[in-house]
Amino acid sequence: MKVAMVSEHASPLAVLGGADAGGQNVHVAALSDAIARRGNRVCVHTRCDDPGLPRQVSMTGGVVVDHVRAGPACSIPKDLLLPHMDEFAQRLYESWSIDTPDVVHAHFWMSGRAALAAAAPLGIPVLQTFHALGVVKRRHQAQADTSPPCRIDEETRILRTSAGVIATCSDEMFELLRLGADPSHIEVVPCGVDLDRFCPDGPAERQTGRTRRIVVVSRMVPRKGIDDVIRALPDIVGAELVIAGGDDGDEPERHRLEGIVRDAGVDTRVQFRGRVGRHEVPGLLRSADVVACTPWYEPFGIVPLEAMACGVPVVASAVGGLVDTVVHRVTGLHVPPRSPDRIADALCELLASGALRRSLAQAGARRARARYGWNRIAGATLRVYENVVERPYIVREMRR
Repeated sequence: MKVAMVSEHASPLAVLGGADAGGQNVHVAALSDAIARRGNRVCVHTRCDDPGLPRQVSMTGGVVVDHVRAGPACSIPKDLLLPHMDEFAQRLYESWSIDTPDVVHAHFWMSGRAALAAAAPLGIPVLQTFHALGVVKRRHQAQADTSPPCRIDEETRILRTSAGVIATCSDEMFELLRLGADPSHIEVVPCGVDLDRFCPDGPAERQTGRTRRIVVVSRMVPRKGIDDVIRALPDIVGAELVIAGGDDGDEPERHRLEGIVRDAGVDTRVQFRGRVGRHEVPGLLRSADVVACTPWYEPFGIVPLEAMACGVPVVASAVGGLVDTVVHRVTGLHVPPRSPDRIADALCELLASGALRRSLAQAGARRARARYGWNRIAGATLRVYENVVERPYIVREMRR
């Protein structure tokens, strides 16, 4: 099968940790690689953000990354990319007119908008994975939401116009149904985890000598709830908190968090690592007694899954995809979002009981290996592709 992935802002080649580089980049890269390793041709189309990038780059497994010129070849925040999506769509149409894919899989709403505009005249079916929904972002961020005003309307058109939607968790499926999606056109296929890289057996970063370590790996944005873990720390005796993630563009949020650290009086117990290389993450996770992931909301949340695969128990907000991946009192503990007191209680309970930590860690590793390996996820995704390709596809033009 010839598969075109469209990921307008999240390149599979990007360095992770920045404001717009996170789980979607990992998902697109790993899914494309796993699908290609099953004998399929995969091309990932992403916007060119550097004039020095070659038009095409080959990844491992035979995946080709196509850097599409749309707008200036520089870094642009994803919420400002909409004016360039018509040009992006035109470039996709030109490419697909010459080398037509069997199916297009769009990632994020602007990718879906461009992919549908390019694919409809050619009769190519488009599947959509949103990764995040505007209606959820608006609900939680209100006036702080920087999405284009048309986002929710565009997402509604996409889910009604595409050949199908691949949701990453049950919470997203319910949100899509509330937006009017046809239940028969939604399939839930979760994100996966690299089980060779994220596994219990492997080197762990050496701890600093404190009795217990809590690790947070996250982008530096307020909705990730890192401040709630910091506010919980005064009630957790003898533990250090290591916060990894972020880049130079995240200085305002880092400064805000550093102020909370000072106000909480835990300066000597908190480390800000900044951006860490992807190869460093497994060792950092293995060094943790507990990994904390406490966002206000989370479309999927790959870090708790990576921690579970490494055999580390998780304290996670009971939101979004974390409700599916983390099983309460089996692989970790769920807490309400924005609840430092409840986070402190959960962390204290885990740090006080080695037996409980071991039980959750072992169950988490088993669950990750049984359900979330990329080969399994690729197989489930390919079944969705095959079903769409085999049935007659009615081209439904998107109304602007």
